Amino acid sequence: MNVFPGTTIAASQRPILDMQVCDFGWANAFAFADEIASLPIGQTVISFLNAHNANLMMQDPEYRAVLNRQIVLPDGYGMDLASMLFHGKAFPANLNGTDFVPALMTYMTTPRRVAMVGARSDVLKRAAENFQKHAPWHQFIPVSDGFFDPEQSDNVMAMVRAVRPDILLIAMGSPKQEKWIDRHVGPGHARLVLSVGALFDFMAEEVPRASLTMRRLRLEWLHRLVVEPRRLWRRYILGNPLFIYYVLRHKLKGRESSSDVDGQRAGSRSF
Repeated sequence: MNVFPGTTIAASQRPILDMQVCDFGWANAFAFADEIASLPIGQTVISFLNAHNANLMMQDPEYRAVLNRQIVLPDGYGMDLASMLFHGKAFPANLNGTDFVPALMTYMTTPRRVAMVGARSDVLKRAAENFQKHAPWHQFIPVSDGFFDPEQSDNVMAMVRAVRPDILLIAMGSPKQEKWIDRHVGPGHARLVLSVGALFDFMAEEVPRASLTMRRLRLEWLHRLVVEPRRLWRRYILGNPLFIYYVLRHKLKGRESSSDVDGQRAGSRSF
């Protein structure tokens, strides 16, 4: 078990396709993130690995290197399938960002300043408003949409620094958001940074969530495919079999251990 520097939280990590993924349960994941947001200095970036992101990681060495510098949490049934095959058991919790981040805001009782970057301007505004209703003791600050010119990245981060957030949420889609964080988010921007994908679309009710039953059955991906077939058909119709191929190939090569591996924490950056 590892105790991550600066926190009292212990957790092991399991390699999934040679990427160390934390096996927190919900309680420890919340406590870890809360402690990170409370630290006086330093910075930790949390990202999420699902089947789609794993496919991208297998094809993009730069993206893999970026994830290796971040704390990675398991997202979706694909991670459980891989974990059961490699390690004989599923992850303790499905820590997908769409559920994890709103629940984390509820868990945190100390008021935080939360800066938000990403999505369309109208979606970002509605997402901030709905976050404010969801956890009114925090302050949610929409800083910039996600469609600015890349050359304006430093200006965007100057605006983030000006609002002095404890937490920074970046919603640009993978792998763009993780790479952008790695390149542009640094000292003084926030102690806890999370890459959150389509979270703002869901919080703004721009895209409907699957029913609770669908989520419990781990079929939210099917709901998303039905709602946005043109955008997502490649991700799921082609991507799911590709992920299974990568996992089976890895297994046949004997690349993962059959037991948990306590990996080195690469996701905390202290400045």
